[in-house]
Amino acid sequence: MDGAAGILALILGIALAIFLVLAIILMVLLIRVTTQIKHITESAERTVHKVEDATQNVSRFAIPVAIVSTLRNIVSKKK
Repeated sequence: MDGAAGILALILGIALAIFLVLAIILMVLLIRVTTQIKHITESAERTVHKVEDATQNVSRFAIPVAIVSTLRNIVSKKK
């Protein structure tokens, strides 16, 4: 190779090596971020399940209380 082609090949080789190293670093960071996102979503799912259970427990007690209060109102109006 003559001078200009050699220099161009050297510059392109260095640029390729830099981009390869940057791509590897980026992939490692993306893998870390995805694992953190996975942990966050699992925590959110657990929280949602706990809230669902709590609302089901409240609804079990709320319906009979509403019926009793309605019956109490009917009885008090008849007196």
